[in-house]
Amino acid sequence: MYTHNNLEEIFNKYLNELKQINEYIFNNPELGHQEFKASKIHCDFLEKNGFEVVRNYVNIPTAYRASFKNGNSNVKIAILAEYDALPGIGHGCGHNIFGVTSLATGILIKEMLKNIEGEVIIIGTPAEETDGAKVEMVKLGVFDDIDIAMASHPMGEAHFKSGKSQAMEALRFIFRGKTAHAAASPHEGINALDGVINLFNTINALRQQTLDSARIHGIVSNGGKAANIIPDYASADFYVRAETLEYLKELVGKVKKCAEGSAIATGTTLEIINYETSFANLVTNQTLSDIYVKNLEIQGIKDIREPEPSGSTDMGDVSHCCPTIHPYFPLSTKTLTAHSVEFAQATLENEAYIGMKQSAIAMALTALDIFSSPQLLEKIKMEFNNK
Repeated sequence: MYTHNNLEEIFNKYLNELKQINEYIFNNPELGHQEFKASKIHCDFLEKNGFEVVRNYVNIPTAYRASFKNGNSNVKIAILAEYDALPGIGHGCGHNIFGVTSLATGILIKEMLKNIEGEVIIIGTPAEETDGAKVEMVKLGVFDDIDIAMASHPMGEAHFKSGKSQAMEALRFIFRGKTAHAAASPHEGINALDGVINLFNTINALRQQTLDSARIHGIVSNGGKAANIIPDYASADFYVRAETLEYLKELVGKVKKCAEGSAIATGTTLEIINYETSFANLVTNQTLSDIYVKNLEIQGIKDIREPEPSGSTDMGDVSHCCPTIHPYFPLSTKTLTAHSVEFAQATLENEAYIGMKQSAIAMALTALDIFSSPQLLEKIKMEFNNK
């Protein structure tokens, strides 16, 4: 039977190549749905190591599905990989090493599947930072026959258990009015920017009556063209976040009423659109999470922390389809600020590969536990079905 020591030996055999892939993706950052280099190097690596690879998966050009199966077992465990970057700062969320950790986990599980039955599937999921390909994959039924889904995200300081993420809706409020000379004939204009300003003010008032866990934050995405022209077009982009889909729906309704009232007050017309894909909240399967934590602990890891409040991720949508965990592994013992240049740089440090190895081994051992125990899988699914 495999132990963490066996898996560490296997991991070390692949470490230099995994480092090269990580550094290559770091040096070639690509935005969501443009990750052609990252997707290709992932697929090439998996194909070379015996996985059956489907590129351009479900007609998403930079998505892929790589699978390896042994025996007649129908148990399918999916490891999800991300590899999109952020504009301006590259891999400031660490998706370069996120994806490589998923590759490492897949290789470890594949090695174990030489002696046990089951199937491991690595799914490359583009554009987590924006359009969230996992959301589209959920709609297409990609996870309908998946028994377990796992992914581990980098961060600073320590290992963190899988927790919650917020459901999120991305709303653009477009106000239209009428241009006029702002000095000579302002009375002939209808100021679209006033609609946006009123929107910010009414949302600020609304925040007093929202749950502490909710978040409403936005920017003026278009405020006009010149100070001496009353703008006939102005817009604001907002994220509305909540811990549950139910409360998100309620909160979005209130925010939209703020916009409608602002339009009435300023005489403008209003259009509301979703400018990015909306995400569901993450529901961690606690039984599955406990197994993962146990498999960190048997490696001698003691600093495993409770999850901190987080933003939103398309992994949340997956968690409504099948039992899911989304823990975090450390890049450093230092505190790191996500979406920063410093965070990106930390993905190349030696400490990052230690955290990556520990998480990959824990996920692989978790897969082994599930493949080896139908009763355990039944317990995990029972929690999922009763959530």
